[in-house]
Amino acid sequence: MQRTAAGLSAGARTSEAELVRRAQARDESALRAIMEANNRRLYRLARGTLRSDNEAEDVVQETYVRAFMHLDGFRGESSLSTWLSRIAINEALGRLRSRRPHVELGSVPEATLEAQIIQFPFSSAASDPEKSMAQREIQHVVEHAIDELPDVFRMVFIARVMEGMSMEETAELLGVKPETVKTRLHRARTMLRANVEKKIGPVVMDAFPFAGQRCERLTETVLKRLGVGA
Repeated sequence: MQRTAAGLSAGARTSEAELVRRAQARDESALRAIMEANNRRLYRLARGTLRSDNEAEDVVQETYVRAFMHLDGFRGESSLSTWLSRIAINEALGRLRSRRPHVELGSVPEATLEAQIIQFPFSSAASDPEKSMAQREIQHVVEHAIDELPDVFRMVFIARVMEGMSMEETAELLGVKPETVKTRLHRARTMLRANVEKKIGPVVMDAFPFAGQRCERLTETVLKRLGVGA
């Protein structure tokens, strides 16, 4: 299959070019399609940079406004998603630097530590409020731990792990070498694992809860088997 430098098939590239052409003509369905396809990635990248839900939303909105007003600047040298991501990153970094004028994403020394991040399955738990509550608490712990990662490691982690971007795409997005992405990802995993393990202790103490509906069901079942009560 013929592929472009950005890794898209020729057919996908044609489809994307058509979507961009329609968006330039302010076709509502095309604009919606672009936003629906990129909302989560742009939000996560902005949120990972700024650590603020409200500012991240502002960045995503500003990204789309700028992009849709300057679609003629999209040359197709990378995917539309990568192009939008770069705009979002630049917007978020601009806001970050306005807070901390001396911040530089390339200023942290490289590290070679490796570790595997703890995997937390977030399966549907709508029918089990206790499990849902426990999962929300674990999610909060993980999100807070990600927020506490230094900027350079947090951005690589979000791009590579949370968004599944390739090593090369992440390197292009952040303006670093692929080897740097690999090194920073290893370091981010190490730091995140240590942070999560430190904070998850209180959550673990409440693991395997047996209360609420489950407790009531068991009680009623036992009583029924014993012929006690109604």
